[in-house]
Amino acid sequence: MRTDTSPGTLPAREHLPATDAGTPVLDVVIPVHNEEKDLQPCVRRLHEHLKRTFPYAFRITIADNASTDTTPLVAARLEAEVPEVSHFRLEQKGRGRALRTVWSASEAPILAYMDVDLSTDLNALLPLVAPLISGHSDLAIGSRLARTSRVVRGPKREFISRTYNLILRGSLQARFSDAQCGFKAIRRDVAQVLLPLVEDTGWFFDTEMLVLAERAGLRIHEVPVDWVDDPDSTVHIVRTATDDLKGVWRVGRALATGSLPLDRLARPFGDDPRDRELPDVPKGLARQLVGFCVVGVLSTLFYLLLYSAFRQFTGSQCANALALLVSAVANTAANRRLTFGVRGRGGAVRHQAQGLVVFGIGLALTSGSLAALNAATDTPAHSTELAVLVAANLAATVLRFLLFRAWVFPDRDETVAGRSHEQPYQTTQFRHPGDAR
Repeated sequence: MRTDTSPGTLPAREHLPATDAGTPVLDVVIPVHNEEKDLQPCVRRLHEHLKRTFPYAFRITIADNASTDTTPLVAARLEAEVPEVSHFRLEQKGRGRALRTVWSASEAPILAYMDVDLSTDLNALLPLVAPLISGHSDLAIGSRLARTSRVVRGPKREFISRTYNLILRGSLQARFSDAQCGFKAIRRDVAQVLLPLVEDTGWFFDTEMLVLAERAGLRIHEVPVDWVDDPDSTVHIVRTATDDLKGVWRVGRALATGSLPLDRLARPFGDDPRDRELPDVPKGLARQLVGFCVVGVLSTLFYLLLYSAFRQFTGSQCANALALLVSAVANTAANRRLTFGVRGRGGAVRHQAQGLVVFGIGLALTSGSLAALNAATDTPAHSTELAVLVAANLAATVLRFLLFRAWVFPDRDETVAGRSHEQPYQTTQFRHPGDAR
């Protein structure tokens, strides 16, 4: 178990200890804006369900987002009548702002939220928070797109939801299935470190939180839910979709430039068994081999396409050199980011220069193969040239991987260990959500 508690770190996940009956284990936040009609039946139904099924103490927090109708009065009345209900008023709109504010102030170890329309069946609430209580997971989300989910909604909403999640998978490499379902939970210790990194204050808050959590190595548990669309929903679909796409662009750019300290947070955040030091097992070797092979296959196809294009107006040696040069630059960039996990622009020029040295070795092998082929026959067939080049590239691949791993992108943990004797790294200080941005 890790004991370091410096800013930006978390201990290993553990099962929550039993607490006094008066101490809430779960704090369910219901963000509302002008929901005077639905608020009371929602809260009373949720309260009755938790009283009947939830084995721990709980609290329901109504987060009022600058409502201008009688929602504040309804919330105050519920707070006075139901002991487990509290009311929090915000003078600015924004579901993300409401969740960040209430979650940051709550002392409950498990924080959750759900939409006021209760479109998600409440029987999924205990399965949602149980993995967080047990210490198995860091976050949990309800999924309407899981195979066993039962969902009733119109084709327009279905199309928008699936399209949005496809965009997340294609642009941000998200692996969770449903970012927009208003049914989520998070451990408080995780929220304290993760929420300061989330910038959005509106509907994109959920997506940004999940993407950053996934990139930081946190475990996200998904629960199939039964969900019925609310025909009276006040969500503005077009405006929300536009804001979400802007958020996708902003987060994607931040991840691509390495401006978020997720690398530093990845190990302390979790107790991932893949982080353990095992004798005679090189760290990360299996993952790096898979990434290198994938990048290698794509680079080879790219190289062959370039060679075929250049071969139409130049000789085989020149076409080979040009195709190999362009594909080598792309290969180094892809391996830098995908295989060896180096983010940001620091050292990029040096990595490309070292990659060109590796390129020179590949050029020597492939050029030598072509020279041997031309010496054997005066007019080799194009298919024969390609076959020889494929064989030469395969021979150079093993050497390329070894050079990348040992020289171009060495194990950063060893590098850090060596530097630690020279000068300590400074710890990044995170801003509190209430601080000025």
